[in-house]
Amino acid sequence: MKQYKNIDEFQSYLKSLENKEKIERSKIITKTTLPVLGINNPTLKNIAKDIYKNDFLNFLDLMIWDYYENTIINGYLINKIKDFNTFKHYLDIYSKKIDNWASCDVLKFNVKNNEESFFNLSLEYSQSNLPFVRRIGMYILFDFIKIDNYINKIFHQLDTFTYEKHYYVNMMNAWLLCECFIKQRDLTLKYLNNHKLNTFTINKAIQKCRESYRVNKEDKELLLKYKKR
Repeated sequence: MKQYKNIDEFQSYLKSLENKEKIERSKIITKTTLPVLGINNPTLKNIAKDIYKNDFLNFLDLMIWDYYENTIINGYLINKIKDFNTFKHYLDIYSKKIDNWASCDVLKFNVKNNEESFFNLSLEYSQSNLPFVRRIGMYILFDFIKIDNYINKIFHQLDTFTYEKHYYVNMMNAWLLCECFIKQRDLTLKYLNNHKLNTFTINKAIQKCRESYRVNKEDKELLLKYKKR
C-alpha cells in the first residue's frame, strides 16, 4: 500500500475524496470547528488500515490535524497501538487536538492485563481543564464496568463531576451510568441511593435507561424515583 511521508501529498489525496453534499451535515452533527471534507467513517477507517500496513507511527509523527477527518484517521491508528506507553504518548497529543465528541468516541481502549495503567490514565484525564480530555477520561471507564473491583471506583469518579457544566462531558457520564445500570444493576441501584450526580446527568441517564431495550419494564418504572425535579 502507498506510504505517505509528505503532509501535502496526503492532504491532497484526502481532499480528492471530499463529499460536498455531506459537509454541512457533518458540521452540524459533530459541531467541530475544524474544516470538514464530508468523508464517511468507513472510508476513513479503510485509509487508516492502509496506513497501518506501513510504518504508521511515522505517519502519526507527521502530526496532521488540518481537517476533522485527520483526527478520525489518527484516532483509528492510535487504537492499533498495543504498548501502553506509546499509546499514551500519542493519545496525550490527540486528546488536546480534538474539539468534538465524534473524535473522542472513535477511540478504543484495550485495558485487559493493563487495568491499573488505564484506570490511572482515566483519573488523570478526568481532571483536565479541557472538556474533551475529560470526556475521554470517562470514556475509558466503560471498559471497567464489568470488573467488580472497579465498579465502585467508577461511581466515585462520577461523583467528582457534580459541578460539571460542559454538555458533552455530562452526556458521557450519563451514558456511562446507564451502562453501569445495565451491566451492574444492583450495585448501581445502591449507588443511586446516595449519589452526588448533577441534575442533568442523573436525569439523562434515567432517560437513556428507559429508552433501552436492555432494561426491563419494571426497572424503567423503578428508576423514575431517582429522577431529580
